[in-house]
Amino acid sequence: MIFSRKRAGAGRHSRDERTAEVLEHDAEESAPALVRGPYDVSEAPDGVQRLDLGSLQIPAIAEVEVRVQADPQGVIQQVVLVHGENALQLGVFAAPRSEGIWDEVREEIRQSLLRDGATAQEVEGEYGTELHARVRTADGPTDLRFVGIDGPRWMVRGVFQGTVAVDPSTAGPLAECLDGLVVDRGQEAKPVREPLPLRLPREIADQAAGEAEAASAAEPRQV
Repeated sequence: MIFSRKRAGAGRHSRDERTAEVLEHDAEESAPALVRGPYDVSEAPDGVQRLDLGSLQIPAIAEVEVRVQADPQGVIQQVVLVHGENALQLGVFAAPRSEGIWDEVREEIRQSLLRDGATAQEVEGEYGTELHARVRTADGPTDLRFVGIDGPRWMVRGVFQGTVAVDPSTAGPLAECLDGLVVDRGQEAKPVREPLPLRLPREIADQAAGEAEAASAAEPRQV
């Protein structure tokens, strides 16, 4: 089952480091810093329309299509945001309370890419240390940009593909989605690096299941 919706309308240290000044300051006063997301559910801004996928809540950003691949029970295996020729694949994972895991995960991804014959290098970007890679596909060489944001007991991993993989300034609405993500980690204990559960909203899952049953019933039976 693949659900696709176009949105209309509108190291924990890594997140803290990505701040922006909102007022000019003089020698006596400093401007407050505006922290970008992804946000933990406990600190998420109110008044924002989001698609609730369980552990991930994706803000509604104009012209960004949310493509979700799920099983018949509505459990999501893949989330990809698409804007024009660019795409952003999202994943969210459990992490320990004491420290982030992106540094270790990034190195493992780098080693895996190198074993597969791809090129990969670390680059300092707006999300901290990123991993830029070029992989071979059936359609030719493809550029990928891996970013990771450590939060309180979770880590969000994003993989940019398209022009945005080599030119981050073209991210536009995809960057808005990433910066506005909300993570609902839950309180239960989970193994480190285990993917946090993602599910289709109930009304969408029920609709998709009904459509699948109708399609199955309409198929001609072999005798």
